[in-house]
Amino acid sequence: MYHKRKQTFLHYLSIVIAVFLLSACSNSDWRTASREPAGIAPKPETTPQAVIEFYAADAFSWRGWFAVHTWVAVKEEQAPEYTVYEVVGWRVDSGLPALRSYTTDTPDRFWYGAKPEKILSIQGDRAKTLIPQIYAAVERYPYANEYTLVPGPNSNTFPAWLGKEIPALELKMPFNAIGSGYAD
Repeated sequence: MYHKRKQTFLHYLSIVIAVFLLSACSNSDWRTASREPAGIAPKPETTPQAVIEFYAADAFSWRGWFAVHTWVAVKEEQAPEYTVYEVVGWRVDSGLPALRSYTTDTPDRFWYGAKPEKILSIQGDRAKTLIPQIYAAVERYPYANEYTLVPGPNSNTFPAWLGKEIPALELKMPFNAIGSGYAD
């Protein structure tokens, strides 16, 4: 009798957990998920100095319960826009490199419904000195064409690798940046 009750309880518990996890996703459709700026990046038009920003946001869908997606944005002194570097897995499925870059004045956009947080911000002369090192490291990134969700290389491997290559960044990755240890 005890065994049957325990089995029934576990069955119902697994259903409740599954419903909770599936319903807890902020948006189940990436096409309609928010990509609005979070308003936490220095605006290029009012920030003449060089800027380096690392961001983390909950990964899309159910993965956000366990992991974050991370990226880096750099703005040279007097530049009108940031250059954003990030690794995106679905690009590999399309025959494109996982590592991509683009320019924007809003590097702090929501990651498909998840608001980003800054994990590192460097401005002024220190950023001006480190930006050329970031550009050079981006060119050397050994996994630019690869993506594996677990254990990596993935979106968290890239910023962690930058931090390893450029110790002066003093980058500390979030504990839930799964794949950041792949860079070791």
